[in-house]
Amino acid sequence: MGVASAQPLGQKFHDNARGPTPIMEATKPPVLGNAVNDDVRRTRNYAMQPPIIPHRVDGYQIDKNFNKCLDCHSRTKAEMSQAVPVSITHYQDRDGNMLGQVSTRRYFCMQCHVPQDPVRPLVSNTFVDVDTLLLQSLRNQAPGKAQKKN
Repeated sequence: MGVASAQPLGQKFHDNARGPTPIMEATKPPVLGNAVNDDVRRTRNYAMQPPIIPHRVDGYQIDKNFNKCLDCHSRTKAEMSQAVPVSITHYQDRDGNMLGQVSTRRYFCMQCHVPQDPVRPLVSNTFVDVDTLLLQSLRNQAPGKAQKKN
């Protein structure tokens, strides 16, 4: 009894995100570049998008005992550090009850917030934000472009 294969025998399967290394072989990880570290707040691409981290976070301790992010971003320390304070939504439990500290479901920041590297994308991206779509729709409905009714 043989194993079904989607490709001819002898050919190695490649995944573009892994580069030229076949799927069944170990890859050498790429050299880490310099993360974006300019502290510039970026515009969000869609409603409710978690803000990106505009600074390096290498070596930040975030575990059940300590969260380095809260050294600057906690509501009590943000004024002194000039960092953006943690959103009030992070102080709510799953039932919407307000807590005196960051909720455990929002405690591990890098589940949602990510640092950025200035690199070329691995795959093309055709994402268009909703504001651009609405603007295009309005332009298409502009008075000289609207279809006439019979």
